[in-house]
Amino acid sequence: MLQKLHIQNYAIIDEIDIDFSAKLNIISGETGAGKSILMGALNLILGERADTNVLRKQDKKCCIEGYFDVAHKTLVQQFLHQHELDNDGLLVVRREIATSGKSRSFINDTPVTLQQLKALASLLVDLHQQFDTLEIGEARFQREVIDALAQNETVLAEYLHSYKQWITAKHTLQQLTQQKADFAKELDYHQFLYNELADLHLQPNELEDAENEIKLLSNSEGIKTALAKVYYDIKESDMPVTVLLKQLSQQLQHFATLHPEIPSLVQRLQSAQIELQDIAYEAERMSDDIQYDAKRIDLLNEKLALGYKLLKKHGVNSTAELLALQAQLEEKLQAVLHIDDTIAAQTQLVNSHQATAVGLAKQLSASRSKQAAPLEKQVNALLAKVGMPNARLQVSIAAAELNEWGADHIELLFDANKSNRFEPIRKVASGGELSRLMLCIKSLVAAYIDMPTLIFDEIDTGISGEAAKQVGSIMKQLATNRQIICITHQPQMAGKADAHYFVYKTDKNNTVQTNIKLLQPAERIRAIAQMLGGEQPSAAALANAKEMLEH
Repeated sequence: MLQKLHIQNYAIIDEIDIDFSAKLNIISGETGAGKSILMGALNLILGERADTNVLRKQDKKCCIEGYFDVAHKTLVQQFLHQHELDNDGLLVVRREIATSGKSRSFINDTPVTLQQLKALASLLVDLHQQFDTLEIGEARFQREVIDALAQNETVLAEYLHSYKQWITAKHTLQQLTQQKADFAKELDYHQFLYNELADLHLQPNELEDAENEIKLLSNSEGIKTALAKVYYDIKESDMPVTVLLKQLSQQLQHFATLHPEIPSLVQRLQSAQIELQDIAYEAERMSDDIQYDAKRIDLLNEKLALGYKLLKKHGVNSTAELLALQAQLEEKLQAVLHIDDTIAAQTQLVNSHQATAVGLAKQLSASRSKQAAPLEKQVNALLAKVGMPNARLQVSIAAAELNEWGADHIELLFDANKSNRFEPIRKVASGGELSRLMLCIKSLVAAYIDMPTLIFDEIDTGISGEAAKQVGSIMKQLATNRQIICITHQPQMAGKADAHYFVYKTDKNNTVQTNIKLLQPAERIRAIAQMLGGEQPSAAALANAKEMLEH
């Protein structure tokens, strides 16, 4: 709800503040008094473009502020949260135009882009001006009208959930199908690479161990000679080392009782003798185990050659990396074997979600179709009441591909003159007819759609008398649960107001400026009487005006 509008240094407005009622607000005034200027200022905080031509005083900035009560506006709350904007229930939207022409926008004192301002404004105010189709021509709004009357909210939520599941499942299926195609292209190559590795029958660290074994076998004769010499010198030379150590140990043993440290030396000599004997036996065993094997060397060299070739081919450095690559290739080959089963299962899932979505879409289509004729009948009856007896609305519901709102293409068609040539509403050129049509439609769905503040600028074009009275009655009813602001020249509509504002010009210091005031009961009677009978209303006009206010 727009609680307050502050305008400063705009066109012929110096500075004014307007506090609006929560229900039906009527703005009237003589032609040229500045009513359209008010709408121009309001348009600025709704995101319209601006330039320095709007500055009343060229050396001061222009400032327009709108104060909105959004405590119960869910979509607005979501917008503020999404854009990390302050939210305490009262929303202040401000637009400033500097003397340079540069414009800045603020939401609760936080600078925002013009696009953000426009997005928020669409949730706050619905402005209907001459030749301005706004949302009535949008497919989204037209569908919402039908769904609101059909009370499809629950089914729509279920359908949207199923539709999203179907879309997600289809996307996964497309990925799997593409993956299969990619696998098919690379299958032979991957199989070849895998076979190369598998045929080598590599074991962990096999190439590294083979290198070491080849070095050992290639030097076997030298190693055997060295080991044999160790054994010979320790055990079988002219003076074996073990025999010498035994003799030395026996010589010292005679003096063991004479010197306290000799027993220790004897023990160490005996230990060295035993250790050297073990070394000699171990050298002998190792020498016996080492045998030169030319065939074994050839076999190892052949495997190493194949292994080195694969290491170089795949750009790796170890047996472990080749085995890891082999495992990866095997996994890819197994995936090829199983992908058909995966695709079949995913196809079933796609079909299941699609069937659910189609079923719910049919349910939506049926409930929408049931509302078409009643909506036509009700709107057409209201159109006759508001001065459009020859106008007709027609609801077109055609089958469409599944989309996030069902399987229907919904369009409201309009014929203004009983020509039986119904055209899309968005092509209707008459602003007054369009505003009244929108009023009729919104009055029917008001109980179902959380609409923002509705502003009608000169909805009374081309009507008077009973038609104007009916428009006023519809607005009065519509304003029961939402705010409406209407600029009008019709006394019948002004008489329905909860708050009546009068726009007027004053001449101050040879400068014309626009002002606005909230009329008190006596002032309202006179203002309505002037709308009925001119600047100097008669007693009959005053009486008629009083009767309008009382009824």
